[in-house]
Amino acid sequence: MPEVTIHIGGRGFEVSCQEGEEGYLFAAAKMLDDEASVLSDQIGRMPEARMLLMAGLMLADKTAAVEDRIREVEAQLAEREAELEALRNAPAPAPERIEVPVVPAAVTETLAELAARAEALADEIEEKGAVE
Repeated sequence: MPEVTIHIGGRGFEVSCQEGEEGYLFAAAKMLDDEASVLSDQIGRMPEARMLLMAGLMLADKTAAVEDRIREVEAQLAEREAELEALRNAPAPAPERIEVPVVPAAVTETLAELAARAEALADEIEEKGAVE
């Protein structure tokens, strides 16, 4: 089991950890050291046990806040997943009826008749113009 030295609040501590866990230990020690540094800056020098206790409590407070936020986000996610599942399982919406205007057959026939008359008149005018 490896032994490493971590530094918290300007003090060194020899600790043991599992093989391969050194990086996690150093990261955790850095978090604790950051909190201890805040305490040292605010309060000044204090007994080692009190410094570690206060830094640990500050980290615990931050952790509790993060856990609360995680629970909120998980609840929101669960709501969104339930909404999504409800939408997936909902029946397809009824098709929308769209009406396209259509020219009635009587109008088409009347227009065709008028066009035929206009062509007949045009032919008559051409014939009269050609005769003169």
